[in-house]
Amino acid sequence: MSRSRILFQCQSCGYASPKWLGKCPDCGEWNSFAEEERITKLKRQKTAEPVILTEISASTGARHSTDIKELDRTLGGGVVMGSVVLIGGDPGIGKSTLILQSLRGLAKLGKVLYVSGEESPEQIKIRAERLNIASDKIILLPETSLEGIISVAQDIDPQVIVIDSIQTVFSLDLPSAPGSVGQIRECSTKLMFFAKKYAIPLFIIGHVTKEGAIAGPKVLEHIVDTVLYFEGDKGHPFRILRAVKNRFGSTNEIGVFEMQESGLKEVDNPSQLFLSERPLNVPGSVVTVSLEGTRPLLVEIQALVSATNFGVPRRTALGVDYNRINLLIAVLDKRLGMHLGGMDIFVNVVGGLRIDEPAIDLGIIAAIASSFKNSVIDAGTFTFGEVGLSGEVRAISQADTRIKEAAKLGFRKGIVPTNNAGGRTGQDIEMIGVKNVEEAIEILFF
Repeated sequence: MSRSRILFQCQSCGYASPKWLGKCPDCGEWNSFAEEERITKLKRQKTAEPVILTEISASTGARHSTDIKELDRTLGGGVVMGSVVLIGGDPGIGKSTLILQSLRGLAKLGKVLYVSGEESPEQIKIRAERLNIASDKIILLPETSLEGIISVAQDIDPQVIVIDSIQTVFSLDLPSAPGSVGQIRECSTKLMFFAKKYAIPLFIIGHVTKEGAIAGPKVLEHIVDTVLYFEGDKGHPFRILRAVKNRFGSTNEIGVFEMQESGLKEVDNPSQLFLSERPLNVPGSVVTVSLEGTRPLLVEIQALVSATNFGVPRRTALGVDYNRINLLIAVLDKRLGMHLGGMDIFVNVVGGLRIDEPAIDLGIIAAIASSFKNSVIDAGTFTFGEVGLSGEVRAISQADTRIKEAAKLGFRKGIVPTNNAGGRTGQDIEMIGVKNVEEAIEILFF
């Protein structure tokens, strides 16, 4: 037996209400409620048997490589059998290309079922030829019905399943349209149960909404084991694969790719790539060292300071937190006497990379000061350090790893916090410790 009832559900966050609301009380979105019918099954289902913890034989957690090192890194070392991986990103960013390339390695496990609800098999074949992928173990299924997908999967017994994309899949048990929160939740849950029952790795591709979140984010992120975001600017060839949730590994790892005509190419040394077109002897440019997971990245931060033509100066931040930029500008104004109140200030992390780590504070300070003074920072100098409201430069973690990466790329001098500068012997690099921003600016420009 089953019973149905009408609910109004927010299509942004999944909040349900018995009546229509103009504004969602959970996420604050306006006009996001849609009428949906929820079916409740009253028949008692068979429950699982309880198991004593000490009697459970734990598996070794063997991982299987996708033959893409950057993807394996973000997954925590490879694909775990029975894991559910969600890959989100803007349309056209390269999600389907990445998954299709990974199937070259995953096809070694056996049959791969690629479910496509957006593209025809002919379109996928054209992309596979461009990527030089040819395998008789990759089976294409142009299907959007959840019941049909599970039926085919039971018949062919695949070792890997790919859903491209989850917004196109619908269940016949729900009357709501494909892509709604109810359909996404129901389809994702049933696919997850199927993957766990038969120990099949499941890759789900999800589109990103205009707010920058995966459609149905709260629903999907709680169901899956791993959430990967594919980031990048379409105007740049670089793509960043970032892990924001991972039950089988670190959530701080990133993978770096370069989009080429033949597909996505792994970037073994992203620091060198990000600095390859760095202009020399130009004010407002400085190199700082960030840490993404276990990987140090040398990136160029650019700043442009110019007199405003309007009553209110503009503040623009690309790749860094906007509020952090305003805080550092206030520190420069108060502690160093740089009158920036009437200046337009633009800050950019070159390469389309986004960095939220406070270790780049000193680099932002140096770039803004360089543009304001119209003074050039030595091309062989790098800097890192967190800046406080009183202008102090605080020590950061894993300084040795950052310094070794800078020395590897030929940098000769580093402006770092005092507590991170000591004990760096045996390296062909000069480390200068600073306690506050006044000392840093004096060393850089005087």
